[in-house]
Amino acid sequence: MVVFINAMIGYFQEVNASNALDKIKKMLSVEATVIRSGERFDVPARELVLGDLVYLEAGDNVPADLRLIDVDNLRIQESSLTGEADSVLKNEHILAASVPLAERSNMAYASTAVTNGSATGIVIATGVDTQIGQISQSVADVSGNKSPLTKELYALGRGISWLIIAVAAVMFVLGWALNIYDLPTLVMAIIAMIVGSMPEGLPAATSIILATGVQKLTKKHAIVKTLPAAETLGAVDIIASDKTGTLTKNEMTIQDIVIDEQHYTVTGTGYAPEGDIQINGRAVDAKKIAKLEMFLTMGQQANDTFLTEENGSWEINGEPTDAAFLSAYYKAFGQKEPKLNEIDRIPFDSDYRYMARLSENQQQHRFIAIKGSPDKLFDLAENSATFRRKYWSDLAAKFAQSGKGVIAVGYADVADDVNEVTHESLKASGITLLGLAAIIDPPRPEVIDAIKDMRQAGIHVKMITGDSPDTAKAIGQQLGLANNIQTITGSEVEAMTDDMLASVVTKYDVFARTTPQDKLRIVAAYQANGLVTAMTGDGVNDAPALKRADIGVAMGVKGTDVAKDSADMVLANDDFSTIKTAIAQGRRLYDNIRKTILYLLPTSFAEGLIVVFSILLQQPMPLTATQLLWINMVSALTLQLAFIFEPAEPGLMSRPPRKTSDKLMSRYDVFQMVYVSVIIAAVALAVFEYLDSMTGFAVASTMAVNVIIFGKIFYLFNIRTAAPALSRSFWTNPMAFGAIAAMIILQIILTYVPFMQGVFSTAGLSFNHWVIVLATGLIVLVVTELDKYRRMFRSRAL
Repeated sequence: MVVFINAMIGYFQEVNASNALDKIKKMLSVEATVIRSGERFDVPARELVLGDLVYLEAGDNVPADLRLIDVDNLRIQESSLTGEADSVLKNEHILAASVPLAERSNMAYASTAVTNGSATGIVIATGVDTQIGQISQSVADVSGNKSPLTKELYALGRGISWLIIAVAAVMFVLGWALNIYDLPTLVMAIIAMIVGSMPEGLPAATSIILATGVQKLTKKHAIVKTLPAAETLGAVDIIASDKTGTLTKNEMTIQDIVIDEQHYTVTGTGYAPEGDIQINGRAVDAKKIAKLEMFLTMGQQANDTFLTEENGSWEINGEPTDAAFLSAYYKAFGQKEPKLNEIDRIPFDSDYRYMARLSENQQQHRFIAIKGSPDKLFDLAENSATFRRKYWSDLAAKFAQSGKGVIAVGYADVADDVNEVTHESLKASGITLLGLAAIIDPPRPEVIDAIKDMRQAGIHVKMITGDSPDTAKAIGQQLGLANNIQTITGSEVEAMTDDMLASVVTKYDVFARTTPQDKLRIVAAYQANGLVTAMTGDGVNDAPALKRADIGVAMGVKGTDVAKDSADMVLANDDFSTIKTAIAQGRRLYDNIRKTILYLLPTSFAEGLIVVFSILLQQPMPLTATQLLWINMVSALTLQLAFIFEPAEPGLMSRPPRKTSDKLMSRYDVFQMVYVSVIIAAVALAVFEYLDSMTGFAVASTMAVNVIIFGKIFYLFNIRTAAPALSRSFWTNPMAFGAIAAMIILQIILTYVPFMQGVFSTAGLSFNHWVIVLATGLIVLVVTELDKYRRMFRSRAL
């Protein structure tokens, strides 16, 4: 069963990787419009060659990487590559080769989408040589890492196997050399020692603990795709997280409005029109403040975007910045459109960087609403008597330095017979500047609390984004990533060797202007420092890093299929704080697996030691092969399953992550394993020797079996918790008492049912015999608890 589970884990990992590659390929355009010999026609995208001229227009998917040579108001949505939601204005300008991917305004990349305008470009890369092709290749090249627990269990299993084999070999040589038993008896004794010593229930117990943990995580909206990944979460040192849509809402929101010298704040986050407009912390009625009403109305009019509610979620069709103005308008006036008629408009243009709309109200008065880049609107407002350029420029710069996008809003009154608006007419007549809006993609409120808790747990959250350094740093400060945010850009990362990056990567909290390859190298650099690294993301550009990370976490709602197939865990609710819950669960799983190991090994080794002692003392075997099998079988079915339901230790998220260099068993654990094994084995042998001559083999052997079983029961109370056994934690796991009750019932059946007596060579016991069994079991609890108190006092003294 365990082999089958491991095989299925490997199979699904390979399937997920294959699915990720297939979905990247599906993102590529099927056809392309080319210009050859002066004629424009469509060809299959796979037939494009370097140097082809490709024509793009709104609605097209870019079929190859293109160097743009002729651009007409082109905007491209590049979130598949950069992770950033806003569409990007393009031009044909010459740029330096060192310009980061997100700033290459003269390039159009395969798999990105044209949202506005048109352009002609020259094919410079096709297929696997494109940026999206390189992402695909990275996903294929990155091999998944074995989880820390998998490595530790493998090392432990190998060590135990070699130890048992070595002891078995020595015992066989001694038994043969000293002629203690005849050969058949000696061989059976050695086999019994191996069977008794081997903790064969450990793999099954580990798998069951992880499987139940995965089930609990699913109920918490964390879908874990492989069992080892559930435990890996508990060892995480670093969470390298994509910003947009993961740490932030990916919904642009107006936070500040400045009109004249009046500073308004807008509450609420995201597109949902929930919140109000305040001044000095008090809500205001925009209908009673003429300039504020005009500002919001002009922002709503100079707009090409639609904001609608679908199934409780607010969705946009258009530009995120425009949606922010619509949301602010709805917060102030409700979801009612103003009664205005559109006469003419100027769409947003990459050269002029504003949008204008000529409208008419019910009184047939006409005006122009205009919204756009502050410097462009400042130029148009220059001739206004009330315009103060330095004041507005300083204010815009202040907002920009805090990581916020700045949009200016203005208007112009026109004659009632004007039927068109043009760039020339706006320049000639000028405008009146109403004010500025500061816009940001706001942090998710729950993320701030989650990061605070993670820092307390010794986990460092790092932000990786395509944003500018100033914006990225401002968001990092709002999130509380560190007390003193340190920022580095993708260009600086690219200039470093892998060794150089690994030596400095832990100093930085924010990585700005990064490419998919940068993300992959950053994750690898953390791993090179021995840090267990989780990567969160939702875009195609995150896929290679998600696969490379020790634990890849994808967003389930807004995440792409490629990201979800590359990840180990999917957040069904897109809630970053769910990772905190998953980490706590991972730590609990590791603790319980470790407790299972510390429980199984001493009790299993005790059975083997009984055989070893019998051979060395030249005594008859106190346990038959069937009795050894019974002890292992019923323990696996009852006692060791108690750890599945063991709750978390107090202070679980207040301790730092365990180091990858830490072993499942410390030196002290080995010491405890040895002395517990010796106590159980010695007591069982002593009881057997004492009763064998008095009551006969059947009663003495039955006593030995029950001494071992009750030794396990009493040891369970000790190993269940790091606190004293008889503290409040005694009652925290009712299933442990159920397992003990089941164990006792099975032992009564073994001892008194005639059929079982015949199969397992047992005999009925008297009341006095049971008193001895309980007393010897109590010895195990008393000794281990005294040792626990000794360690507790010693640690407090240190």
